[in-house]
Amino acid sequence: MKVLEFFSGIGGMHFALKESGIDGEVLLAADINPVANEVYKNNFPKVTLLNRNIESLSPEYLNKVGADTILMSPPCQPFTRNGLKGDTKDPRTTAFLHILNILPRLEISNILIENVKGFETSVVRNLLVETLEKCNFSFQEFLLNPTEFGIPNSRLRYYCVAKKVPNTFEFNTGSLLHHLPKERQELPCFQIKNIIESDVNDEYFLPKKILLKYWKLLDICGLESRRSCCFTKAYGRYAEGTGSVFTNISENEYKEILISLEQSENECQTEKLLENLKLRYFTPLEISRLQSFPNSFNFPSTLTDRQKYMLLGNSINIKVVSELIKLLK
Repeated sequence: MKVLEFFSGIGGMHFALKESGIDGEVLLAADINPVANEVYKNNFPKVTLLNRNIESLSPEYLNKVGADTILMSPPCQPFTRNGLKGDTKDPRTTAFLHILNILPRLEISNILIENVKGFETSVVRNLLVETLEKCNFSFQEFLLNPTEFGIPNSRLRYYCVAKKVPNTFEFNTGSLLHHLPKERQELPCFQIKNIIESDVNDEYFLPKKILLKYWKLLDICGLESRRSCCFTKAYGRYAEGTGSVFTNISENEYKEILISLEQSENECQTEKLLENLKLRYFTPLEISRLQSFPNSFNFPSTLTDRQKYMLLGNSINIKVVSELIKLLK
């Protein structure tokens, strides 16, 4: 594969290509986020990386690169509830719409797209399908979760893989799938303890005021847990719906404490019980492991945890995408 990596972020698609085992090379990556580009360059220093608007790239320029494959994860905010579901009216769709507009003039044989659940019902998705059909691509859409691949993290996402005819898939394409097309044994999710760092700093433990206000809303994972919630870019700043928290005490212990908290009649007792929970945020390294980033992945030392959480919240699950890349070859 000779790859154009659009909306390249921190290099998720590049890592997925490596994980797939498919012989391939990223010839050009492009993203407008300078902080994400720092991370990309830190991990792939030899790749030509453009820090510019994708809509400024002409088909003539891109064809000269000599790629046959596009891997991309366009901005998801136009299709989420928090992003107000602006769809085509959201300016963050402009770059993706530009790609669709020039696709008939691009010498591309393979495409893989990742986005948030909700994209599949959008106007932009309809435009994607119309463009793929117009350009004579065979394609298949999916909604897949990492838990189906043995990864204890819920991150349901939309995917589309496309091959230009006469190239075809080894399966019959059709309506949206919630599983890979080939029969395979579903793996049990590994335990959270497999991704936990040792000797985590006190700074990751939840402040008392956060615990007192939000403890009923927190999703708690322990060492033996085989699940965790989706981590968003707001993790560490907002308590509700941004991702799970971790405790190293046993599941029986923290469940007993939660029962006692429900029955607690005074603030002093509540504070003591919350302290015994020993709740902390997952570290950026732990989240990257849940998203299947390899041990070789690293952030520049200049980045703050807040920046790392934001970048990971916008990234992909490497394992899931690597399995889809295999379908393209």
